[in-house]
Amino acid sequence: MKKIGILYGMENTFPPALVDKINSLKVPGVVAEHIKIGGVKMAEPSGYAVIVDRISHDIPFYRAFLKNAVLSGTTVINNPFWWGADDKFFNYALASQLGVAIPRTVVLPHKSYPPGTTAQSMRNLLYPLNWDEIFAYVGFPAFLKPFSGGGWKSVYKVTSPEDFFKAYDDTGDLCMTLQEGIEFDDYFRCYVVGQEKVHVMRYDPRQPHDHRYVKNGPAIDPAMHERVVGDCLKICRALGYDLNTVEFACRDGIPYAIDFLNPAPDADYYSVGPENFEWIVNAVAEMAIAKAQEEPKPLEYRWAHFLNS
Repeated sequence: MKKIGILYGMENTFPPALVDKINSLKVPGVVAEHIKIGGVKMAEPSGYAVIVDRISHDIPFYRAFLKNAVLSGTTVINNPFWWGADDKFFNYALASQLGVAIPRTVVLPHKSYPPGTTAQSMRNLLYPLNWDEIFAYVGFPAFLKPFSGGGWKSVYKVTSPEDFFKAYDDTGDLCMTLQEGIEFDDYFRCYVVGQEKVHVMRYDPRQPHDHRYVKNGPAIDPAMHERVVGDCLKICRALGYDLNTVEFACRDGIPYAIDFLNPAPDADYYSVGPENFEWIVNAVAEMAIAKAQEEPKPLEYRWAHFLNS
């Protein structure tokens, strides 16, 4: 029997719906269940052909469990080795080289010394920074946000150097990026599953969280839809993510990809709405089943293997 396990935290709608959907399809030799983990013995097989990971970015113990599971041949969605190494600034740089429109972005040093470091630890840092050059490149308005993070945590919209320095002073030892603010006339959030399926949703980040997914919005221009779908696939295939959301802020007919490090994307019924929820549950169920039915791949003890899997 090929088992598909769902690893999750505070979510109450997507994990049980995914387990129920997989089991309702009654695929011979495939069953889904909620994972229960105790102490994990090194190099011991997990017992799962596939694990859908929704929480290990917050729980280091789960991340260790998943890496151990990969060693025994488990397919983890998304790959815990790459996910742990990834960050948003690298993603922006990579996507720009792929020809995807990206707002001008600069990564900045920590405002406060990271724990256990001193001024001597930063001896390679150019100080003071040439703030005028940075502001001229990025422009205002801009967004100051963590170089790797999510959930709109520690995100500041700044409209002037004074705004910037006030916000920067609050960021502590976080590593931040300053990114050109796109004054958008349209905005999309896209589910990307299996590096093949894309579901484009109208989205408005200016609204309260529970109202950001636009219901019954106008039809999307076909040319815009085609470009957004193509950019989603370019990004997720290059990063190797089998489950992700990609967000685009559109200005003057150009979709700028502004957020695409979301390997455990929002999939709550009450947040995304019934139609989007049904799509993501069905798409992830089909992908997980397909991966469970694949023949196991020979394991290679190379970091590149994990990046390319």
